Amino acid sequence: MMPIMSIGFGIFLFAVGAILAFAVEIQVDWIDLRMVGYILMGAGFVVTILGLVLMARRRQSTSTTRTAVDPATGQRVTRQENSQDPL
Repeated sequence: MMPIMSIGFGIFLFAVGAILAFAVEIQVDWIDLRMVGYILMGAGFVVTILGLVLMARRRQSTSTTRTAVDPATGQRVTRQENSQDPL
């Protein structure tokens, strides 16, 4: 999952959980909606934090290709370099 999507999903879970925990006044015999709301809020918090951590750890990679002519032999030389930006 991409970090941006997980941050948005975490905020969504937190909002739905807050609505269930604090705004819904419906009583259901077989489930406690307030507890479900608290669980969703906790899950939303965890998913948001994980998304932020993954976004901070994401590295950028750069690929460079150079082509030149070797003066000694007259042959075309191609060099490829791949590098990753450090944190």
